[in-house]
Amino acid sequence: MKDIEVCGRTVEEAIQEALIKLNTTRDQVEINIIEEGNKGLFGILGSKQARVFVERKPTIEWKVVVAKDYLNRLLEKMNIEAQVKVRSDEGCVFVDISGENLGFMIGRRGQTLDALQYLTGLVVNREGGEWIRVVIDIEGYRYRREQTLRALARRMAYKVQTTGRRVALDPMNALERRIIHSQLQEFDDLETHSEGKEPFRRVIISPKK
Repeated sequence: MKDIEVCGRTVEEAIQEALIKLNTTRDQVEINIIEEGNKGLFGILGSKQARVFVERKPTIEWKVVVAKDYLNRLLEKMNIEAQVKVRSDEGCVFVDISGENLGFMIGRRGQTLDALQYLTGLVVNREGGEWIRVVIDIEGYRYRREQTLRALARRMAYKVQTTGRRVALDPMNALERRIIHSQLQEFDDLETHSEGKEPFRRVIISPKK
């Protein structure tokens, strides 16, 4: 049973009855109070019971199922043959898509992939519950991109060290900027920050003052 509507003399009594019937705890459900209820005159005349609707919050396991189903249906509508593998780890949903000629789904600098990831995240989280981050990779693109960014960060760090002048990188999304900041933490004589507004926000590398 996923949800239930229950009546009781008070809201709290109705909630507790619903939790017992669902065999769950308060932190695992969403509660909608339909009727507050009232005791009526002298606690007898005109009394009205409280009524609540209690629904289980979607678990991360359920969101894994939702993500896989959504992507499989999307690929089918696009007539794309690909394998979708979905797993959960540390509160995130990770998706790996593999197949032939999927470059168009990645797009320039992963922009199409990022859009797919964003839409999938909305679908996975629209049923409520704790917000779960969704990460989608296609044919190992994100790993290769991360290695490219880390190499870029090191090259630009050496350039700043050599010239003593700050360097502005090309605009990147939040995840890629985070990779740059992380890589450059090993350079004690440099500092980084981000400037600009999305989607033109970029990392600035400069000598530490």
